[in-house]
Amino acid sequence: MNATVFKSTHDMTHEEWLQVRTKGIGGSDASIIAGINKWKSPMGLYLEKVGQSPLESTAGEAAYWGNTLEELVAQEFSKRTGFKIRKRNAILQHPEHSFMLANVDRLIVGVNEGLECKTASEYLKKEWENEEIPAAYLLQCQHYMAVTGYQAWWIAVLIGGNKFIYKKVDRDEELISYLIDIEKNFWENHVMKGVPPEIDGSQASSDLLNALYPNSYESEIELPEEVSTYLDALEQVNSELKSLDERKKEYENKIKQVIGDNEKGYWKDKTITWKTVKSTRLDNKKFKEEQPDLFQKYAKETSYRRFQIK
Repeated sequence: MNATVFKSTHDMTHEEWLQVRTKGIGGSDASIIAGINKWKSPMGLYLEKVGQSPLESTAGEAAYWGNTLEELVAQEFSKRTGFKIRKRNAILQHPEHSFMLANVDRLIVGVNEGLECKTASEYLKKEWENEEIPAAYLLQCQHYMAVTGYQAWWIAVLIGGNKFIYKKVDRDEELISYLIDIEKNFWENHVMKGVPPEIDGSQASSDLLNALYPNSYESEIELPEEVSTYLDALEQVNSELKSLDERKKEYENKIKQVIGDNEKGYWKDKTITWKTVKSTRLDNKKFKEEQPDLFQKYAKETSYRRFQIK
């Protein structure tokens, strides 16, 4: 099975590339649809695909440097492994499932294998220890193998700007079958039919809702019957959280009692501290009363929507 060429990326602008991405599901979309991407929710991806996303399309700082250093990572991989690599200046398409697209970083010459280039923060180095590979990137590689029919995909990463590692991901037919199923469902039953997926509890969903509905208006609505289920569930969760919070404080207090007026305590590989911390804060109320003009000069108004159930 060989992938077909959906679109040449030779001389393609970034804006054109973003537009082409809405025509199908790419490798980086797989983890979002699977619900394991902490930066974007399925709802956010859906809005992107149907052209209704309220979020900025410009890449962030981390993405910028990832793109900038891609060539360096690729060349270092080639140098360390001896593999000859090449660019594939095209967006590839699955020969049977046309909604599955792949814009691969590099292909390895002479074998049915590819290469994904990454950069990672020093703070994320534990995600790459031993044989570990972040789940989102694992799905991305399997997606590429699904589209190309290749048997393996390498992933090379520069961590913290000074640690270089590379690992091989073998083709997993069971995982590929799972990806095809969930991507097919997302594309055919949501994007093509214009039916948004369920919102979830991720931070990505919260950020999306804040972007979609930044302001409230002085209007009211009668809520549908389904909200009753959510309210009952929320009440149960809040009750459980309150109980857990009380237990958490109980265990903390028991440890504090043992530490007493000491600042630190040790137990095996753990260090427990209960130390005095001093801070200086501006008394906004007093400042506003005594220096109203100065307060107004430096005051900055912010707004957010507060969610409450009474």
